[in-house]
Amino acid sequence: MAFPDKIYVKNHRQVVSQLDANFPKGAFHGATLDVLFSGSNLDQLNEATQERVLDFAKDFLDCDCESNPYCGHPERKFIQYVLELRAQGLDPEAIVDVMTEDYMVYAYPGDVYSFLDNAVRTLEAVEELAAVDGNPEAERRAGEKKRELSG
Repeated sequence: MAFPDKIYVKNHRQVVSQLDANFPKGAFHGATLDVLFSGSNLDQLNEATQERVLDFAKDFLDCDCESNPYCGHPERKFIQYVLELRAQGLDPEAIVDVMTEDYMVYAYPGDVYSFLDNAVRTLEAVEELAAVDGNPEAERRAGEKKRELSG
C-alpha cells in the first residue's frame, strides 16, 4: 500500500454527518476527493473544517491536468510536503501533528516512519548507483537528501 493511501480524514464521522454523504476515510481515495472537493458541499461544513479542506485543495489539488485530482500530482505534492517537514527536523509524531493541524488529515506515526525509512533506503541506492555510474553530482545530491531525512 502506497503512503498516500495511509492518509486519513480526521474526524471522518463528523464530516460525513455534516455533509450527509458517505465516503471513505482515506483522504486520497477518489470518492473522498469527489465529495470533499466538489465545492458544492463546502457550505455544509463548519468554518474550521471548511478552511482546512480549502487549504488542502489549494495546496495539493491545484493542477492543470485533465484528470485532476486523479492524475497522481496531489499524492506527489503531499509526499513532498511530508519530506519537507522531515527535512525541517520533525519526527514522525510531530509530522502527524502538523499535517493534522494544517489539513485535518492524519497518518499513524509508524506509517510515517516506514515511509521515511523507505525514502532513506531509496536514496542510499541512488547514491550507490550514481557512484557506480560515475556521476558524482547525483551521488552528492542523493547523499545530501539522505542526510536531511536521516536527521
